[in-house]
Amino acid sequence: MALPKFSLLPVLLLFCILLMSEPVKCDNDEEDNLYQGINNYRASLNLTALTKNKNAECFADEIADQFKNQPCTNTTGANTVPGTEPSFSNYPDLLTKCHLNVSNTRDGAVMPACVPGLDPRLVLTNFTQSLYSGNLNDTKYTGIGIGSEGNWIVATVTTNTPGGSFVPYNCANLISKIGLVYCLMLLLVGNLFLL
Repeated sequence: MALPKFSLLPVLLLFCILLMSEPVKCDNDEEDNLYQGINNYRASLNLTALTKNKNAECFADEIADQFKNQPCTNTTGANTVPGTEPSFSNYPDLLTKCHLNVSNTRDGAVMPACVPGLDPRLVLTNFTQSLYSGNLNDTKYTGIGIGSEGNWIVATVTTNTPGGSFVPYNCANLISKIGLVYCLMLLLVGNLFLL
């Protein structure tokens, strides 16, 4: 009895797609509301809309994670007195997690806000009617990433210049290209065995 010929190509292709896919984050209504609210605010000032920047979003998520256990006080978030912002000793590690470095983020701005329950109206107010409004009114900012954790929401604004683009450093790009080449080679080798 002859066994039916089975092609591994569809299986290998599916395997490559699954390896290269990013997980989808579904619970981000607060982030989407803030993104839309900020762009509506900018539209009311005749400014261009900020585009979503995945790398800035990654960094905002990392910063929000650092704040998650801190209570809302006058020394945290939008109410912070300039010069008293908390600093993170692991800041370089947070950048590395998102394949960023200081040279491609220095012109951006990180804006954390603490709002119990992340009420959408209060969250937007914390950005548009605070010191953060200066950044939101600035035409040099063209992109945004938003992350949240607990009562904290963080917006990171980016520029279209090398110093604030939040573009991953070259090593990260090389790794993703190597991953694609690896999958393509796996498909080729798999097909050779089937011939």
